Amino acid sequence: MPTPDFVLQLRERVGNAPLWLTGTTAVVLRGEEVLLVKRADSGDWSPVAGIVEPGEHTADTAEREVWEEARVRAVVERLAAVGVTEEYEYPNGDRTRYTDHTYRLRWVSGEPEVGDDESTAVGWFRLDDLPPMPERYAQRIARALEDRADTILVRGPEA
Repeated sequence: MPTPDFVLQLRERVGNAPLWLTGTTAVVLRGEEVLLVKRADSGDWSPVAGIVEPGEHTADTAEREVWEEARVRAVVERLAAVGVTEEYEYPNGDRTRYTDHTYRLRWVSGEPEVGDDESTAVGWFRLDDLPPMPERYAQRIARALEDRADTILVRGPEA
């Protein structure tokens, strides 16, 4: 997965020490379907996710990442949940934890295709027939599907 330049610059200073980063998860809906990508790093199916660039609003990140990873245009409808992830350790030893902002987005246009090297496949999946995926991603989809006006504040080991 490509690492943003600002993270590479931070890594030059802190090495593999834990970084606290801001991330987004974009749950894109089209009727009774959700957009999923098959992650190149783990092979897991998941909603589109990405790291917020310095100065970027998290909602803009969600929309940008959907375009970059899946070549689909979508607009944010609401902030569904905010939580903190577990600490991830990458194969090179880098450690990171994210404040995740899970957004529900509405599909506007485009048919999904792999847009970059972060995923190996992308497609629409019926909400009642999702592929196997880690529970944390299934929970984020479920939170985005909830019909509520407020934002869920996730407290616990995994957002």
